[in-house]
Amino acid sequence: MPTRRRFPPLMSGILHEARRTLVLAGPIIVGQVSQMLMGVTDALMIGHVGKVPLAASAFAGSLFGFSFMVIVGLMIPISVMISRAHGGGDEKEARQWMKHGVLLATVTGVIVMLGMLALGNQLHRFGQPAEVLAEVSPYYELIMISIVPTILFQVMRQFSESLERPVMPMVIMLAGVALNVLLNWILIYGNWGAAEMGLTGAGWATLISRWVGVGVIWIWIKQSKCFTAAWPTGWWSGYTWHRFKRLLALGIPIGFSLSFEAGAFGAAAIMMGWMGSMALAAHQIAISCAAFTFMVPLGMAMAVSIRVGRAVGEKRLAALRPIGDSAQIMSALFMGACAFTFVVAGEPLAAAFVKETNVIALAAKLLIIAAIFQIADGAQVVAASGLRGLTDVKVPTVLTALAYWGMALPGGWWLGFRTDWGPMGVWIGLAAGLIFAAVALIYRFTRMTRDEGIHVQLEKSTEPVTEMS
Repeated sequence: MPTRRRFPPLMSGILHEARRTLVLAGPIIVGQVSQMLMGVTDALMIGHVGKVPLAASAFAGSLFGFSFMVIVGLMIPISVMISRAHGGGDEKEARQWMKHGVLLATVTGVIVMLGMLALGNQLHRFGQPAEVLAEVSPYYELIMISIVPTILFQVMRQFSESLERPVMPMVIMLAGVALNVLLNWILIYGNWGAAEMGLTGAGWATLISRWVGVGVIWIWIKQSKCFTAAWPTGWWSGYTWHRFKRLLALGIPIGFSLSFEAGAFGAAAIMMGWMGSMALAAHQIAISCAAFTFMVPLGMAMAVSIRVGRAVGEKRLAALRPIGDSAQIMSALFMGACAFTFVVAGEPLAAAFVKETNVIALAAKLLIIAAIFQIADGAQVVAASGLRGLTDVKVPTVLTALAYWGMALPGGWWLGFRTDWGPMGVWIGLAAGLIFAAVALIYRFTRMTRDEGIHVQLEKSTEPVTEMS
């Protein structure tokens, strides 16, 4: 009788954690991909109107992405604390974190929305082409108003995923993409008797789709019995400064960390605008493709953050390293395949967005550089999320600042404007920053998941929250 093959203990642990991560990450990944599909379909449908509307959407989208990622950083600790409380079997504690998180998300979202709307009067200061500035205003205002429903949906989704219910948020996001495509078709092109609104129609479609998504997920969570124990009951009282302080102490460094990366890519879009609408349109095509594939490691990273937080709550410290390592392996395999696709099929991918041959040729070259940083991009987000699950946020914030603002942006500016590389030089700078971030954050996670690193960090992150009205 043949003997059954046995894996070494380390490999067996990695395979076990990989399966568990995939169970949670699968619906999250599909949800992330569907969320990104909204931006990709917008770019595809706007691109058929012309390269100037596409460039305008890229400019507005870069500013939206920066502001949104700052708020997301503030919200990430909500899922970490809920998953940790859930792992420890304390649903009452999870309820308190959710309650405080919703209020924090609402207030922050409104403040950022108002700030970005005020910035709309100063868009000419970013040095973009005149034809882009002439097109951008109504679309910019509409997507900035959509910040509030977008961040509220994010909090509802994190709550559901932290309590091991990731499927329905995925379904709701997929339905939101379908609704957005339908509304785009009606409002951009003037179908079904509607006025032909072009880029402005895409803004209205996005805003409506996002508010519908928030309403649907809120109703589902309230009516689902599986959330009863952890869903807040009294929204008008019972808040404590100590909980807000704990969320902000974790969220502010994470917000800075994410803003460094989002700001680098946003600044890259602005630099592309300095080179003209063709470079900006090509940048939008390449970044849409790269951001689409990035949703898979990002979804996996979100699952890693939840699973690390839960493992801490369950006192399963030996599982932390295998959780991170298994996710890194899966991310590298997927992003490697995407990199190959970008190299061999760059032009057909770009041609799906626009018809202008010069934009297609430049976008295909940028996709080759995107192929270079695909694996590093996946590696850095998985490592960063693992560290957030450990509530290790200060050192990673410094590392990301060095990577994106100390290396990627200065390097991209110098290569783009002081050499003959132009748009490709800007992207080479981004690639260098991502590679540095990946190496530094992986080293940090490896160090923090040694026995002594885990215990020192947990002593800092598991202090009880004092209840004070």
